[in-house]
Amino acid sequence: MPSALLVIAGFTAIFIQEQESSPGGSTNLTLNHASSVSLTYGALFLGLCLAAHLVIRFALPNADPYLFPLVAVLASVGIVMVYRIEPVLARQQAQWMVLGLALFAATILALRRQGVGVLERYRYTIALVGIGMTILPRLPGIGEQVNGAYLDIRIGSVSFQPAELAKIAIVIFLASYLRDNRQILVTAGRRVLGLTIPPMKQFGPMLIVWGAAMATLLLTRELGTSLMFYGAFLALLYVATGRFSFPLIGLVLFALGAWYLSTHVSHVHARVLAWEHPFEGRLYHKEEGGSYQLAQSMFAQADGGLLGTGFDRSLLRVGAHGNSILPVPESDMIYAVIVNELGLVGAAALLGVYLLLIARGLKTAMLARDSFSKLLATGLSFVVALQVFVIVGGVTRVIPLTGVTLPFVAYGGSSVVMNFVLVALLLVISDRARRPYRSRPR
Repeated sequence: MPSALLVIAGFTAIFIQEQESSPGGSTNLTLNHASSVSLTYGALFLGLCLAAHLVIRFALPNADPYLFPLVAVLASVGIVMVYRIEPVLARQQAQWMVLGLALFAATILALRRQGVGVLERYRYTIALVGIGMTILPRLPGIGEQVNGAYLDIRIGSVSFQPAELAKIAIVIFLASYLRDNRQILVTAGRRVLGLTIPPMKQFGPMLIVWGAAMATLLLTRELGTSLMFYGAFLALLYVATGRFSFPLIGLVLFALGAWYLSTHVSHVHARVLAWEHPFEGRLYHKEEGGSYQLAQSMFAQADGGLLGTGFDRSLLRVGAHGNSILPVPESDMIYAVIVNELGLVGAAALLGVYLLLIARGLKTAMLARDSFSKLLATGLSFVVALQVFVIVGGVTRVIPLTGVTLPFVAYGGSSVVMNFVLVALLLVISDRARRPYRSRPR
């Protein structure tokens, strides 16, 4: 219900602002018509959420009661913000959301009896599918290059980012493999200079699969997704083994790799330069690979201040169809639009919802009764956390800007669909974890 009210209030504000900005126009909406349209959109959104809630209550009665409402709040913010930026994209986002909820329900119904443990049987198949999906954007004919990176595949009029599926597939493989080999990695390793070096017989296959995924992501220049994969890999390795030396070695290797890529790979070097000197005139006015997008993002956030400029008051382009002031506001830069219009307070509230979502995912991992479910829930929660950090950190200039979407909020059909599947997996795990113990008959 709160998410539906957010949708109603958001669309009402948009319609009122449109009426005030163009008085007397023939296409203006009256207040009554704006209210009825807003109520219709809110009712449709409420109906979708209610249908998903009924599926959860029927199939997973013991599932975490907060996971889906938090997701619904994020989705409501997303659909309103995307509509405020570009109504046509919002309609497409709504269609992807319906598909995502359909797969959400299908995942729950498919796994409600056997649980996520059935995925362990197909871990190598799932890993190969994930790696194969990351290669597809490089194939001629279907692959598309966007801002120097090969992100999408296009079949007809439909485009899709296969890395969104790959992130779930790789986490499933890592959780399954670590579940079987965690003890050997800890007990059979060698100590060198106080650090535990795992045996390659057990560590090798995981490194090969993970390395292949990272190599294909670098081949497609998806730096943000590569960072997510690497972070999830280190997090799962630490949780599975309890050895701090493993992620420490990983961080050292990451630092060396980051230095090499930033000094020897042109497009990575360009992003680092834009991050270091976003307001330098030469980089700011550079047509491709410059700092214009990042600098404009910083200006927009500074303009928002504490409470924001007001909803639907962010200046995104010059004139109705003029040049874009803030490039890609519906996707990469949607967080900057939120900060500009809702201020630091609104942005902090949004990040608070993400923190609650991640906390519920990690609590699900703590309650899980088997190692695979624990590791899978941990990996999925860290993927969401890292995805939020990568895009928010990039927009706020904490780290170099990379092209990933803000989960459930930014425009991106494949991201919305696969994130709903991710939440469905967490709900399946939480349902089995929260079931009351049955006493055995004597």
